[in-house]
Amino acid sequence: MSSLSFKRLFTFVILFSFFINEAEAQHNDYPIQPVTFTQVHFKDNFWLPKMKINAEVTIPYTLNQCKITGRIDNFAKAAGKIPAEKSTTYTFDDTDLYKVIEGASYSLQTKKDIALEKYLDTLISNIGAAQEPDGYLYTFRTMKIAKPHEWIGSKRWEKEEDLSHELYNAGHLYEAAVAHYQATGKKNLLNIATKNADLLVKTFGWGKEERFPGHQIVETGLTRLYRVTGKKEYLTLAKFFLDLRGKEGHLNQEYSQSHKKVVNQHTAVGHAVRATYMYTGMADVAALTGDKQYLSAIDDIWNDVVDKKIYITGGIGATGNGEAFGADYDLPNMSAYAETCAAIANVYWNNRMFLLHGDAKYIDVLERTLYNGLLSGISLTGDKFFYPNPLASMGQHQRRTWYDCACCISNMTRFLPSVPGYAYAQNQNDLYINLFVGGDASIQLTSTKVEIHQETNYPWSGKDEFIINPAKKASFNIHIRIPGWAKNQPIQGDLYQDKSKSIDFTLLLNGKPAKYSIEKGYAVINRTWVKGDKLTLDLPMEIKKIEAKDSVKADYQRFALQRGPLVYCLEGIDNADSSVLNIVVDKNSTVTPVFQASLLNGVMALEMDGSSTKRQINSNVLIKTQQKVTAIPYYTWANRGSSEMQVWIPFEASASKPKPAPTIASKSKVTASIKSPMMLKALNDQYEVENSIDRSGNFFHWWPKKNSTEFVQYDFDQEYTVSSSEVYWFDDSPWGGCYLPSSWKIVYLKDGQWLPVKVINQDAVAKDKFNSIQFEPITTKALKLEVQLSKDNAAGIHEWKVK
Repeated sequence: MSSLSFKRLFTFVILFSFFINEAEAQHNDYPIQPVTFTQVHFKDNFWLPKMKINAEVTIPYTLNQCKITGRIDNFAKAAGKIPAEKSTTYTFDDTDLYKVIEGASYSLQTKKDIALEKYLDTLISNIGAAQEPDGYLYTFRTMKIAKPHEWIGSKRWEKEEDLSHELYNAGHLYEAAVAHYQATGKKNLLNIATKNADLLVKTFGWGKEERFPGHQIVETGLTRLYRVTGKKEYLTLAKFFLDLRGKEGHLNQEYSQSHKKVVNQHTAVGHAVRATYMYTGMADVAALTGDKQYLSAIDDIWNDVVDKKIYITGGIGATGNGEAFGADYDLPNMSAYAETCAAIANVYWNNRMFLLHGDAKYIDVLERTLYNGLLSGISLTGDKFFYPNPLASMGQHQRRTWYDCACCISNMTRFLPSVPGYAYAQNQNDLYINLFVGGDASIQLTSTKVEIHQETNYPWSGKDEFIINPAKKASFNIHIRIPGWAKNQPIQGDLYQDKSKSIDFTLLLNGKPAKYSIEKGYAVINRTWVKGDKLTLDLPMEIKKIEAKDSVKADYQRFALQRGPLVYCLEGIDNADSSVLNIVVDKNSTVTPVFQASLLNGVMALEMDGSSTKRQINSNVLIKTQQKVTAIPYYTWANRGSSEMQVWIPFEASASKPKPAPTIASKSKVTASIKSPMMLKALNDQYEVENSIDRSGNFFHWWPKKNSTEFVQYDFDQEYTVSSSEVYWFDDSPWGGCYLPSSWKIVYLKDGQWLPVKVINQDAVAKDKFNSIQFEPITTKALKLEVQLSKDNAAGIHEWKVK
């Protein structure tokens, strides 16, 4: 046999062996398979422009930020190419680069970019250089700086269950590697990933290193590697990491969903991103292994979330304390955390639940999250971001160009190019249409290959036309999702109610009423299809006034506006006096949709009649004014600067917050010993809190400072004679870093000098109430509140009044 023939035979044997192993490995899988986004090409006016901005603005921007913030240098330091004097801030900073590579890879699959592809190769070369010979890849340890990060531990994996994030980094590496391999066919990043995964297989397992990841995602990364390589040990390891949780002797806590064995968890608790990444991983492992106990657990958890713990925007994780799920029905609006990463993870999880069960209710949640609580995480320009996504604001929330903890920014960067992959799915001869986005798709069914052309102006219009072009005349089933919002069911369950009159959708086949059955939220048409068959779906786009269950105290006597999949909000810039928290709209008022092409890149705004109230100086009588009220899609808010905003609109005056009367404090210029314009607004915003730990509004704090003298200062708009002051302390003890201060005093400005006031009476330092001080009258243009922080903690302030 010739050398060439032998090489060909060897190659054939290797390839044949790979496909056999993969076929055996894939025996169990999701009954429904997604149509990959490479087979779906959007050509619409809503998503395509956003994907273009992501490719042209967001990806280059985040890559540059990874460079200037030192994230790329971390790999060069680990490789010994540059001195390693210090690392970046967080042990998971490596993942920002991995996620941007993943997003860039997705983008390459939709639009060729030679320069970007070459740059990725350079980055991958740097990543490979940072990898240790046995496959270990974790720059924070390998770079060997003089003062190692306190989270990493003294040896590999020592603090993995806590904060080292070694396995979390690995998970994002694997997902990036698979995306890059599928986009380019190159194995340079995939080889790095499999070398690292092989080390994990060698290191972890029953009777070996028994540690679970403190932050989940390595599980889904391993299952993706398993699908590409066919190596069953990757799947086995993913299941090990899940099954180890809750075992006695480990760092078992609700925060990381390790308080119980995963199969014994039936409610959503702890850090919302960790949780939903884990539920996604459980779904993958359940599908690939057939584990029924996993399915039972995540089914119960899903019901717990949609029945008690999800915002109308699809956001999850109600509290910033641990970025976590809150108690049942505890869904505050102003302090809602609803992290962008959690919204993305919620999409991943609900997509997996659909692939398992084939029920449209999961896509309903996916769509709600996608168009609202997820899309709100990025600005219309693609270079400003939200980490939390609250449902109300006094103007203290502002989009930022970067976060030191940049997980949400890089996560959004990787997610947006993959949206087409959620539009369609198939199960042998069943074709599912899940999202309504104009464009083309190519889908291989058992009976034939099918090309679909979709034409729609969704989400502004409910009309959608589908041209069905099978490669040959063939019989198959088309399942068209009929969204829950079109059937007076905002979300499965009774957490939110739509009490409006129901209007039926229409579905035509070649211009005539189609014959269909309703199965699991889908209109199912079973027939023999021929090229050119046309389906026309018309969904009612009436404006909905959604109410929450009475158990949700934050939304009592309020409604939220929704049109199609979009939730709306009021924003100050569109309404009288730049105020919206004082607005009341009658439940029976007529709401009119008006498309405004020049507003926020073109949106359907909603207009209605309402009223607003203001307080007066020295009077309890409110000034009530009739006014026009305008609402915009929630995802577009805070694109024109910071202002008041709210999603849940009061329909009873008692639920609104009348605009406060101006005071000496509210008219003052505010400065402090730290510079934070957003926090400074809290000092004189006249927001009434329930207690010192109340996070529903804005608050000021000096964390992480301690055992120091700090100040806040009012410069009045004119000279006043004053004789008293009150301060309400922010105190999030025992779990937070702000406690009551050791002491405080008032000084005033006279002839360019700060002098102490002559105290008549002063309250002891106490929380959950205003602490007052009375002093002999002084005439001044400025007051300063000087605060001595305690030895071990910072302090904070909700409100500072002057009289």
